[in-house]
Amino acid sequence: MIRCLGCWAVEGSSNLSPEMKRAPSEAPSLGTRQGPRPKSGLDADTASRIILTSLEDDKAEDILAIDIRGKSSFADMLVVASGRSSRHVGALADHVARKLAEAGAKEIKIEGMPHADWVLIDAGDVVVHLFRPEVRSFYNIEKIWGAAASPSLQS
Repeated sequence: MIRCLGCWAVEGSSNLSPEMKRAPSEAPSLGTRQGPRPKSGLDADTASRIILTSLEDDKAEDILAIDIRGKSSFADMLVVASGRSSRHVGALADHVARKLAEAGAKEIKIEGMPHADWVLIDAGDVVVHLFRPEVRSFYNIEKIWGAAASPSLQS
């Protein structure tokens, strides 16, 4: 079985969505990049401090900064936090994006805002995952990265 975004289908099945049936040359881009990652305008440490400060000010819960330098090529830092409700998660994401933009970050991308169960903010060298508590415990991405909080960014 192949896992599609939001669906299950058997390889070669006619149950595929129209987007999945397209020829590879017609397939929509999923954000794959050729060459080095574009700079966001802020270095990872500065962006992380802005993000952590914003999350603390807005009463996010269980905030964790994970340094993934050398473990991954897509980012240097992951920040994971929980909001008390979908509305709180959406507000956290909005405030983080706004503060990063004010500090000079470029090309901030946000996914998951309509429902705000899990919102991902791609700020270049820092990726932020904001969850409702139930969703966070289900996916448990801290375990995937062998999370150890970065002491240099804690308070």
